Amino acid sequence: MSLWSAQEAALATGGDTAGDWQAEGVSIDTRTLQDGDLFVALADQRDGHEFVAEALQKGASAALVSRRPADVLSDENLLYVQNVQAALEGLACAARHRSAAQVIAITGSAGKTSTKEMLRVMLQAQGKTHASYASYNNHWGVPLTLASLPRDAAFALVEIGMSNPGEIAPLARLVRPDAALITTVAPAHLAAFENLEGIAREKAAIVQGLTAQGYAVLNAEAPCRSVMEQAVAAKGCQSLWFGSGAAQARITQLSVKDGLMQVMTSIGDLSLKFELHTVGRHFAMNALGALALLSKLNADVEKAARVLAQWQPAEGRG
Repeated sequence: MSLWSAQEAALATGGDTAGDWQAEGVSIDTRTLQDGDLFVALADQRDGHEFVAEALQKGASAALVSRRPADVLSDENLLYVQNVQAALEGLACAARHRSAAQVIAITGSAGKTSTKEMLRVMLQAQGKTHASYASYNNHWGVPLTLASLPRDAAFALVEIGMSNPGEIAPLARLVRPDAALITTVAPAHLAAFENLEGIAREKAAIVQGLTAQGYAVLNAEAPCRSVMEQAVAAKGCQSLWFGSGAAQARITQLSVKDGLMQVMTSIGDLSLKFELHTVGRHFAMNALGALALLSKLNADVEKAARVLAQWQPAEGRG
């Protein structure tokens, strides 16, 4: 079955279309567009309507537009909406509603993409796993990830970032994660926030989107822990802390030899060992947080720890 039928997409977006098309994917970029994608004509640095003709020529099954571009014929498959961004969010909401996948949201001042990719490696060995492309984690990247969520996915990994106050909560509510992970809190984006506490408060807003039985997984070593504790208490959600001291998930031993890092951990009553083909305690912490999160989902944590050695850090990320 296709990702979106014309009728489903029209219902999700509140739009109108005359064609009877099927979309196999969703794209906002003609450079990476695949045959059969629904092209979304977002207005960002350039107006996506300028690329609709190119998208259709490259094999897009239809285009999501607010108007017909002058260089596009009237009989092309166009889905007309009032606001393209809002329509993309409508697709995202509908995709999340119909999905039976376990949905994971990841945020933090550092380590978001690395942790997402660790989770991808661990989970794709257990079921069909869908994840944010690259670092698509903003107001269009998050809904694009959800709108592209395959019907039969078992797991979905959604990275959520921010540049200014008030951005994470609405994205988290759109995602409605079953588990949310905060990798760390650090002085990034300080120009937009008064202090580190403000950054912690924004990161902690991810818990506002958690499902009724959702888990917040938080870094016990991050600064401003009390801010995250307050967010968890306000949501009334379950939480699991990873790091050191009294954290429920801890690194008990870490050794490095010939570029291979061996890590022993304790997650509740479970003792796990994993290996990473890189060095740096921050990578071990990211992996610990990911495993701690999986311990609260319907996933085989021991199997996940075994396959974690297959993960490799992306070039330029350390």
